[in-house]
Amino acid sequence: MLYPLLRKALFQLSPEKAHQVSMNGLHLLAHLPGGSAILKQQFQYQGKDLAKNILGLHFPNPVGLGAGFDKNAAHLKVLSLLGFGFVEIGTVTPKAQAGNPSPRLFRLPLDQALINRMGFNNEGVEAIATRLKKYRSQSENSLIIGGNIGKNKITANEDAWKDYCINFKGLKEVVDYFVVNVSSPNTPGLRALQEKEALRKIFFELQSLNTNNKPILLKIAPDLEKSALDDIILLTQEIKIDGLVSSNTTLDRTRLSASSQKLADSYGAGGLSGKPLFAKSNEVLKYLHKGLEGKVPMIASGGIFSGADAKEKLESGASLVQVWTGFIYEGPSMVKNICEYVSQTHP
Repeated sequence: MLYPLLRKALFQLSPEKAHQVSMNGLHLLAHLPGGSAILKQQFQYQGKDLAKNILGLHFPNPVGLGAGFDKNAAHLKVLSLLGFGFVEIGTVTPKAQAGNPSPRLFRLPLDQALINRMGFNNEGVEAIATRLKKYRSQSENSLIIGGNIGKNKITANEDAWKDYCINFKGLKEVVDYFVVNVSSPNTPGLRALQEKEALRKIFFELQSLNTNNKPILLKIAPDLEKSALDDIILLTQEIKIDGLVSSNTTLDRTRLSASSQKLADSYGAGGLSGKPLFAKSNEVLKYLHKGLEGKVPMIASGGIFSGADAKEKLESGASLVQVWTGFIYEGPSMVKNICEYVSQTHP
């Protein structure tokens, strides 16, 4: 009930500053006497009926937080208190990089959307792995953590597989699954790695390192032509990709309202997320689910704001869902609200 007022105040700040302020506030509350218990009681879904085993992992509920929110694995304690069934950190690159110049994250409030061109800003795999080791050693909870991995901007595409392998070796002891990110629109040339031969090389090298059988998933863009989706379907079966994340942000702005489109044009380049992505991402999800005959687990993201949105993704073939932009607009009650809706409407 209070979040709309808090959101109004936060939206007076730049998006990145608002993110920093809100997370600092949650950390402060969690460290107050009784603060963690308050957060758990207020925001965690306590039912056990939504738990499921996917990818050889036990998820307490199907609602996760997508990559890009906790890039450096700095907020896992408070995020676990908010009831997420899993959290995906990153995108992680071998070397630390600053990302694109600010401003690089923009709100489109009328359409409940965001545009970002962050550019894989992160502290690098060594620093993030060290933080994750510390978290694992100190935490009593069993939060499922995914590692979203990418290449450094300066790495040529023909050497991209080397970056993914460095990330894999650095994180394999501290994350529960991996997501190969070749679909961000904010690293020049990255999306070319979604082509069949480039993907075959990356996954072949990663699987040769995967001695402890960590699930390795592929995250795709929602802008792919059906022929490219068909290639991914065939490749998923051929080299046994463990699962897909569908989908990343879009370059397509045609679903924006006229006023938001004008505002978006003034912001310049970047990937669009939020409600305008919902229908398009669903189309891709359904196509992949049908092409793979429902045999490959999929994590669905793109425009999820409510329990009804999440349920539609699950009914379209997703095993799990991820939120990001909706979390910014809806606030910390979002996970619990989604879980309660899915539970109450479950057949």
